[in-house]
Amino acid sequence: MYLLHDEDQRMFVNQLRKMVDEKVAPRAAEIDEKEEFPWDLKKIFQDMGLLGLSVPEQYGGTDQGHMYTCLAVEEIARACVSSSLIVQGQALGWEPILIGGSETQKQKYGPMVSSGEVLISYGLTEPGAGSDSGAMTTRALKKGDRYILNGVKCFITNGPVADLITTFAMTDASKGVKGISAFIVPTNSPGFSVAKWEKKMGIKGSPTGELVFEDVKIPEENLIGEEGKGFVYAMKTLDTSRPVIGAQACGVARGALELAIKYAKERVQFGKPIGAFQGISWMLADMAAELDAARSLVYQAAQLIDADDSNKSYLSAASKLVASNAAMKITTDALQIAGGYGYMREYPFERMMRDAKITQIYEGTNQIMKLIISREILK
Repeated sequence: MYLLHDEDQRMFVNQLRKMVDEKVAPRAAEIDEKEEFPWDLKKIFQDMGLLGLSVPEQYGGTDQGHMYTCLAVEEIARACVSSSLIVQGQALGWEPILIGGSETQKQKYGPMVSSGEVLISYGLTEPGAGSDSGAMTTRALKKGDRYILNGVKCFITNGPVADLITTFAMTDASKGVKGISAFIVPTNSPGFSVAKWEKKMGIKGSPTGELVFEDVKIPEENLIGEEGKGFVYAMKTLDTSRPVIGAQACGVARGALELAIKYAKERVQFGKPIGAFQGISWMLADMAAELDAARSLVYQAAQLIDADDSNKSYLSAASKLVASNAAMKITTDALQIAGGYGYMREYPFERMMRDAKITQIYEGTNQIMKLIISREILK
């Protein structure tokens, strides 16, 4: 809280924290165990306006920007990373429309997204095109006033439960990434199907799917922006979303640290709480310092994005890199502090460690983050 200097932000976080403690935390273990999308929590987030944080007011949202999206995702991820992906995924799927879409598209889809009437997802990754978007094989062929989409997308967060997918496809494969275009695809379109719900190590309550497009006909008004600009929209979207993943990483790290501190105060060995031993207390000190350093970077990046600062690409990648690495280390150390109990599924430590790992992978692996950072500083 001491990183927040705005009273509105403090009030927002206090309200969220109360909701998370009452509604999300008691459900977290069950969501992980059953591997079910938490529709009950989606409704709560919807009623609180959390699904429209990144949607401007003129398009039906609350216009609170990426800073508030980060705050919301961090607070929810403190208890349940899967549930935080409802807010994160909604912002991610909407962003290409906000960046490249027409005024008509923003007016049409903004209210649907912000109200939670529809869930929207982001369809970029393919079986053979992860970090290398130029290897994309999904095709969009223009015929008359329609585009016909054929291809497969994989590892799509919330894809199996989404109503809309912002989908990237090649309209001119001879141009490489400059031949990629973006489309708004309703999932009730004939020819669209979910081929697979992935079984995952973590974030088990956030459905990750393989999506199939077989002659899916999309009206030309569903093209986002211009043909050939899809890759630009995709990369600009990831610039805005990476600090949100950083916030998610900080959330799960903070949750693990708080539990580790509590455990270190209560667990007695050799006649005193284990937190009194230097071996444990110094671990906690490192964890706390690393977490606050990461959080400072994340929220600085969020501020730059909301201000549309030219340095946002660098800081966006750096914040995700630092925060996700911190999350993996902090959740692992928290489990170590809890010892054998930390390894048991009865306690949340092992779930938090499993959930933390994905923050080093999605929205661009941390190796790709280093490529972006080095490219920016060597310009």
